[in-house]
Amino acid sequence: MSDTATAQDEQPTEPRSAQEQLRERRAAAYRRADRVLSRAGMRASLRERLARLQEAAPEVYDLDEPSDIYGNGIVEALERRVAALLGTEAAAFFPTGTMAQQVALRCWAARTGNPTVALHALAHPEVHERNALREVAGLRTVRVTGEPQLPTAQEIRDFEEPFGALMLELPLRDAGFVLPSWEELTELVEAARERDAVVHFDGARLWESTVHFGRSLPEIADLADSVYVSFYKSLDGFGGAALAGPKPLIEEAKTWRHRYGGMIFQQFPTALAALAGLERELPRLPDYVHHARVVAAALREGFAEAGLSWSRVHPEQPHTHQFQLWLPYEPDVLMETAVRQAEDTGTYLFPGFWETKGPGLSMTEVTVTEAGLKWTAQDVRTAAADFATRLPSAPR
Repeated sequence: MSDTATAQDEQPTEPRSAQEQLRERRAAAYRRADRVLSRAGMRASLRERLARLQEAAPEVYDLDEPSDIYGNGIVEALERRVAALLGTEAAAFFPTGTMAQQVALRCWAARTGNPTVALHALAHPEVHERNALREVAGLRTVRVTGEPQLPTAQEIRDFEEPFGALMLELPLRDAGFVLPSWEELTELVEAARERDAVVHFDGARLWESTVHFGRSLPEIADLADSVYVSFYKSLDGFGGAALAGPKPLIEEAKTWRHRYGGMIFQQFPTALAALAGLERELPRLPDYVHHARVVAAALREGFAEAGLSWSRVHPEQPHTHQFQLWLPYEPDVLMETAVRQAEDTGTYLFPGFWETKGPGLSMTEVTVTEAGLKWTAQDVRTAAADFATRLPSAPR
């Protein structure tokens, strides 16, 4: 071996940054935790994910059927299932929600003759999609409001610009997974129709909105001209989405799906996981929503009992099985505290990321799924109080 090679081999490795070390600790703590409020499938190993799919698959589809090719077979079965659940004429499977919504809105723009889409300033396309509606679909967006709630009917009626489509994210994730009341939603849709605009629901998490609205999925979907739903955000699938609506729109959407590169050769693992989610997770979502309300109240009580000077659960009564928690500390302090609690006790109360929301103020999202159903209100209060005692004595 040459002297050069030996010298290279003996060079010290780069030390890991504090952030990298914390990320590794966070992942290890989550794997080892005995108790969490939500055990997300996406954090499981490949072996675990495949094992769960293999277990569920025979319940949802005949595995002796031929595999799909370019959207037939199991993909068509999934499309029929979604259309039936939402009460629409048809549905089309898409590899991503970003693609599904671009296609839906450009199809509506061609029909209305107006490429302007009215939406919330916190809507997913405005915040998380790198201006895709404009840059790729050739559409123009206008923001009806930036308030942390869905727009009101009066705001729609008073909006100064014409628009061809109103896009409503239900629930509005970045505002705290919030929903309007059923009466507010119906009036909001009526206000858009008064302006001759079509209504599209960004329903990535629409599945769990039935509890808050007190209405069935077909009743909710019937308000809109088209609806997008996700298969992984609440149903624990591998990915994928569907666009549902009138048959002529869906047929045109499938043409655009091909043009966008969404006509994928085989998608049976994603389609199979989506069917499994519809079979297993969808019926459980109301239980998750109801228990999230128990968890939210217990968190408030636990922090108050521990003497934490200020904390906020938003909404106070969650509209879905997800909500925001705000605490007066910097994100790195809260992340370190959450990981340390998990390492010391096996209880990982807040495994999500913390986001800066102001000087010395941070927010994390709390999700309650099957694992969380095992927690009593007292369990949550105790864990919250323990978390609070591990924080620095004075917020910084």
